[in-house]
Amino acid sequence: MRYLPHTEQDVRRLLAAIGADDIADLFASIPEKLLLRQPLALPPALDEAGLVAHLDELAGKNRSGVLSFLGAGAHAHHLPAAVDALLQRGEFFTAYTPYQPEVSQGTLQALFEYQTMMSELTGCEVVNASLYDGASAAAEALLMAGRVKRRRRRLLAARSVHPETRATCATYLGDLDLEMQEVGFGPGGTTSVEELERALDDDVAALLLQQPNALGCLEDLPALAEAAHRAGALLIVSVLEPVSLGLLEAPARLGADIVTGEGLGLAGDVSFGGPGLGIFGCSQRQAWQMPGRLVGQACDASGRRGFVLTMASREQHIRRARATSNICSNEGLCALAATIHLALLGPAGLERLARVCAGNAREACRRLEDLPGVERAFADTPFFNEFVLRLPGPAEPVLERLAAAGLVAGLPLGRWYPELADCVLVCVDERHRREDVARLASGLGEEIERAG
Repeated sequence: MRYLPHTEQDVRRLLAAIGADDIADLFASIPEKLLLRQPLALPPALDEAGLVAHLDELAGKNRSGVLSFLGAGAHAHHLPAAVDALLQRGEFFTAYTPYQPEVSQGTLQALFEYQTMMSELTGCEVVNASLYDGASAAAEALLMAGRVKRRRRRLLAARSVHPETRATCATYLGDLDLEMQEVGFGPGGTTSVEELERALDDDVAALLLQQPNALGCLEDLPALAEAAHRAGALLIVSVLEPVSLGLLEAPARLGADIVTGEGLGLAGDVSFGGPGLGIFGCSQRQAWQMPGRLVGQACDASGRRGFVLTMASREQHIRRARATSNICSNEGLCALAATIHLALLGPAGLERLARVCAGNAREACRRLEDLPGVERAFADTPFFNEFVLRLPGPAEPVLERLAAAGLVAGLPLGRWYPELADCVLVCVDERHRREDVARLASGLGEEIERAG
C-alpha cells in the first residue's frame, strides 16, 4: 500500500512555489497524443480499512496445503528462521547502491562474502556480486563469450538446457550478430557428444550446458568440455539447483570457463517465480568482460581492512559504449540471504543437505517405479534430486486431476519436449517426508489405473 500525504492545500502551495497554475502544467512537454484524457478503468479508491479487507479477501483465494513435487529450475529449499532475522539487522540497510563505501561496509562485506562462497562452490576464480536471475545470467554469459571470441559468431546451446533459459538467451541475442543453435540430447537424456562434434567448428564461440540438466540428468562435463575446447570454444555451465553443488564437483574444476546459475534455492521461497538470484563466475583473466559488479577488499590509509566496489562496468559508468552489459543492479537482498544460509550450513552442512536431497529422491524413484506401467525414462543416467518418469499414457491429464486434488505430482514434459508427452519430471528434496512420497505413489497409482 502507498500513502499519499498531500492535501489539496499542499498541492496548491507546491504549484505556487514553482509558478504553475495546475498539475497539468507539469506535463506540458509531453505530446498530446501520449496523454491519457480519460479515467483509468479502476474501481473507486478504498479507505485503509477497506483496502486491507480487500487484500485479505484476495489472499484467501490462494490454495494452502498443496503437496508439490515441482522443481524444474525453481527449487524451494527450507530456509532457517535465522536467515530472516539476520536480514533485518541495521548493518545491511542502505538506501541505494553502495557507491560510498564509508557508509556501506556492512552491505559490501556481505557481498564480498557471497562472492567468496560462490567462488568456492562453482570453482571459479572470480564471481560477481550477483545478477538478476539464472536465465539472464546464462544469456549474459553467451554475450560475454561473443566478446571474448570476437571473430566467432555462433553459439551452441544444449537442448537439455531449461527451455525458458534458452528462450531468454534467444531474446537477448535476437538483434545481435550472433546465432544460437541447439544441440540435441541422446537416449540417456544427456547432450549427444556426436551431435555436438558435428556442430562444432572454428566459428563457434561457446557451448551452453546445464548441470543437472532440465531432465534431471547429470551431464558428462569433462567429455563435453574437451570437445568444446578442442574446437576453441568456451564452455558455459548453468546450475539451476544450487544445493547440488554441495555434492557434485564444481563445474569450473571439470572444464567450465564460465559458470552461471540460479541461487534462489539458497535464498528463499519460490514466491510466484521470484525474485531470483543470478550467479555468474569466470576466470581472473576474463573478469574485465564480466557483467555486473565486483566487490573487492582493500585497506585505507591507516591499514584497516575495508570493502569497495572494485568494478562496475555498466553503461552508466565511464565505459559507456564499451560497457559489458546494461545490468543495473545486483540482487543484494537475495545474495545476503544466500550468504547467511550458507554460513549457517557450513561446508559439511551443505554436503549433508545435498546428500539428504539425493537420498530422498532415490528412495522416491524406487517407490514410484514399482507402480504398474511406470518406468524411469533415463534409467542408466545418474541424477541428483530430479528424475523423469514415463507413464502408460499422456502425462498432462493425469497431473491435472492430481493437482485438482491438492497434489502437484511434477511437471509434464510434453509442453517443452513433444516426444516426452508421456513423461513427468519429479523433484524430491529435504522437505519431502516418506508419507509425502507415499501419498504421491498412491495418488499417481490411482489415476493411472483410472486412466487405463
